[in-house]
Amino acid sequence: MNSVQLVGRLTAAPELKQTKSGVPVTRFTVAVDRRYQKQGEEKKADFINCIAWRQTAEFVCKYFTKGRRIGLTGSITTGSYEASDGRKVYTTDISVDNVEFVDDAAGATGSATQTPVTNAVENTIDSVGDGEVDDSNSNLPF
Repeated sequence: MNSVQLVGRLTAAPELKQTKSGVPVTRFTVAVDRRYQKQGEEKKADFINCIAWRQTAEFVCKYFTKGRRIGLTGSITTGSYEASDGRKVYTTDISVDNVEFVDDAAGATGSATQTPVTNAVENTIDSVGDGEVDDSNSNLPF
């Protein structure tokens, strides 16, 4: 089974791009704090490369900014390409299926109040299916 769940912060504002055939896509990096740290050491994070397509890409670019917490589910994809200097480069990305707000628009986590934006789009966007809002909450990653 290839399933990934992450909660972290965007390291930069995502940018919406399109493939040559017009399919929306965005690449972004999520900083995910490591669970454990040695006593006296600074907290460490892993920087995970992600890619979202279609409605999910549009959603991420519209509602998420640098530093905003994001919850996502997806799968690991690997690939490779030949660099301009002839060496082979291997890649690992998370192919994002669903994204969710982890905090409100002001950045507070665990807040009981929701902003109009989170009320309108509080549920998961499913890029694999038909792009409809999934309001069943049965596939929350937490």
